[in-house]
Amino acid sequence: MINRLEFLKKIPYFSNISQAELQAIADIMIERTYERGRVLFMEGEFGEAVHFVMEGKVKIYKTSEDGREHILYIAVPGDIFAEVILFNEVNYPATAEVLEKARIAVIRNEDLEKVLKAHPSMAVAIIKVLNKRLMDAQQQVKSLALHNTHGRTAQMLMKLATEHGNKTENGLELELVISRQELANMVGTTRETVTRVLMAFK
Repeated sequence: MINRLEFLKKIPYFSNISQAELQAIADIMIERTYERGRVLFMEGEFGEAVHFVMEGKVKIYKTSEDGREHILYIAVPGDIFAEVILFNEVNYPATAEVLEKARIAVIRNEDLEKVLKAHPSMAVAIIKVLNKRLMDAQQQVKSLALHNTHGRTAQMLMKLATEHGNKTENGLELELVISRQELANMVGTTRETVTRVLMAFK
C-alpha cells in the first residue's frame, strides 16, 4: 500500500510544499482501483474531479466525428490528469481509459478549491501543471501540422523513450506495453501506416 504523503512528495508539482499542505491534499484524496479497459470518464461528461495515477497507466484520448481515436498522452504513476476542469465548471475535454490495472487517486474539484484557498502557495504548483499541458498540446498541434507520418512516428517514439525508456545493453526499451493501433492513435494515422513506418525504421 502506497503511503499518500510519500506518493505526493514524489510528484514534482507538490515537491516544494510544506508537510501541512501535503497532509491537506492527502486528506481529500479518494483512492480507487480499476482493471484494464475501464473508462474513468468520457469526453463531454461534466468534470467533477482531478485524477492522479498512483499505480498503472491511463490513456487520455479524444474521439473524432468518424469514430477514430487520437491518444493525447499516457498518464503514468505520479501524473495528474483532468486538471483542466479546475476553477471551471466545464466538461471533460477527453476520455480517460485504464491501459493497465491502475490505482487512481481522485480529488473532487470543490474539495481541492477549498484547500487551495486555505493554502494559496499550492495554486502555483497547479498553474505549472496547466502550463505544461498547454505546451504539450501546442507541440502536438505543431507536429501534426509540420511533420509527415514518418516524422510524427519518430518524434512519438523519442518522446515515449524519454518518458518510459529503460536503458539496457541493447539500447532503450520501453517500459510500456502499447499496441500498434494505440501507437497509430497517438501519431494520428492508421495501424497499417504505422506498421509500414516501423518496418522502414527497422
